[in-house]
Amino acid sequence: MEFLLEGFYDVTWQKCVMYAVGILLIYLAIKKQYEPSLLLPMGFGAILVNLPLSGVVNYEMAGIGEVAGIIEWLYDIGIHASEAMPLLLFIGIGAMIDFGPLLSNPKMFLFGAAAQFGIFFVVAAAVILGFDLKDAASIGIIGAADGPTSILVSQVLKSNYIGPIAVAAYSYMALVPIIQPAVIKATTTKKERMIRMPYNPSNVSKGLRIAFPIIVTFIAGFVAPQSVSLVGFLMFGNLIRECGVLNTLSDAAQNILANLVTLLLGITISFSMRAEQFVNVQTLLIMGLGLVAFVFDTAAGVFFAKIINLFSKNKMNPMVGAAGISAFPMSARVVQKLGLEADSQNHLLMHAVGANVSGQIASVLAGGMILNLIPQMIK
Repeated sequence: MEFLLEGFYDVTWQKCVMYAVGILLIYLAIKKQYEPSLLLPMGFGAILVNLPLSGVVNYEMAGIGEVAGIIEWLYDIGIHASEAMPLLLFIGIGAMIDFGPLLSNPKMFLFGAAAQFGIFFVVAAAVILGFDLKDAASIGIIGAADGPTSILVSQVLKSNYIGPIAVAAYSYMALVPIIQPAVIKATTTKKERMIRMPYNPSNVSKGLRIAFPIIVTFIAGFVAPQSVSLVGFLMFGNLIRECGVLNTLSDAAQNILANLVTLLLGITISFSMRAEQFVNVQTLLIMGLGLVAFVFDTAAGVFFAKIINLFSKNKMNPMVGAAGISAFPMSARVVQKLGLEADSQNHLLMHAVGANVSGQIASVLAGGMILNLIPQMIK
């Protein structure tokens, strides 16, 4: 009966911590409904990969040799070898996005750019705290609140902290409705939150909607070539949506593809949440730095809107700038909710959506710029 107890002998306090982390993620997914399609598989996967002598990771079997574990195999094929899973997810995300509000009001592009400030601030902060440049760059991307981009950048740069980075990125995506209101209220007055912005959209032609993803892909290809896989798949998904002749594929990308890849990505990334890699001081620092990046991105968007108001006759509600992060559409909904709290007739949703989709583009471009710059700086 000794072999039945082998698993218990293999349990460490670090693995117990990971069991608690997994249960916490499952609780947040089910009870609080924070990004359940991501947090639930990540939480359950964290338990699976930390079970003693777990068969979901590669293991040695007497007389046979190494046997492939399903989660490690998925990780090797879908993330490590090709980054396929996060890229495929971008097709689904692109198919969900309507760039109409952004094209109708192009100045919202500025907010997407401004709200990436926290990324580069935290890259510098992480280096000062002793992280390697490749790890610091991967940590900074957490501020975009864009899980697939965070996973892709950390994987391409071969960061040592892919698991904590993925958990932080998706956790902060899920916590947008909690964190952003606190940051916005701390950086704005009630009078500023009451500023109304009439929505008078100009007509966006079908031709422009079709041309936009193609043009953005060309620009990204020349300005930040390493971002082509990110931007290209995002824009390809949007082109499927806007072309008007692939409605069935558009629906499949938005629902079947996005849901399936999200499910597999969540449980696959848990391979990097093994106790020996995850439970350390660096993980706590990464979670803290990720939060700083997220807070600074939100605040930067707010303050940028305030700067624009200094030179503008028609004042903008500074909260719209906060929607320039990549967490679509949660951030836009937060701005709408806060606008209605300040003034029951203050509808900011469409303006916020414009800034939000701009942030989606800006975050993948920021990821591409980092992938371009960091390898050159390391050399």
